[in-house]
Amino acid sequence: MKKIIVIDGGPRKTMNTAQMLQRFAEGAKSVSEQIEVMTVRLYELDYKGCMSCMACKVKGRASNVCKFKDALTPILEEIAQADGLVMGSPIYFGDVTGQMRTFLERLAFPWLSYNDYSMTAPKKMPVVLMETMNGTPERNNSQGYGSMEYCIAAALGQPEHLIAYNTYQVKDYSRFELAGFSEEAKRQYRDENWEKDLQQAFDSGRSMAEKILESR
Repeated sequence: MKKIIVIDGGPRKTMNTAQMLQRFAEGAKSVSEQIEVMTVRLYELDYKGCMSCMACKVKGRASNVCKFKDALTPILEEIAQADGLVMGSPIYFGDVTGQMRTFLERLAFPWLSYNDYSMTAPKKMPVVLMETMNGTPERNNSQGYGSMEYCIAAALGQPEHLIAYNTYQVKDYSRFELAGFSEEAKRQYRDENWEKDLQQAFDSGRSMAEKILESR
């Protein structure tokens, strides 16, 4: 059995990021019964960022998996043994959510060697980085996964990117102070693009699963 871990860094269970990740999971599982998909919602976990405890750097007991114990610990241990990883987040103020950034600290710091500054994960695996955002392809301020993407690429392998632009922020614009946006224009863009975005997510999941099975 091969396992893909899906990390949902968004706060809303049924909106854009969650829907994209669900379609990714469906695509992966459509390939074979030998593919297991485990989805983790970060907003449902009680955890902290890197505590600078340095337990992962102790001589004779150094580890490339975080040793701090909280609700995130078993997830990081699962990722260390996984065969594929996808991380998805809405973009807030140009960046991934705080929960995603905090998760990435805990994931990546143990990979970093202060002896030679190499980045070494327990194993290489295919990675997808997913973003959903209010911005458009022509106008957005997204920094994506920022400096953490370098760590991911160095330790796990070059990631694939999936981006859904100009997504709906709410289901009913009339209830909120959102006059700076045209609901009609947002709806038109969504009608023209959202199903394509979801299909891309499905295809990406299928592609990752196929690569994992081919590498056996």
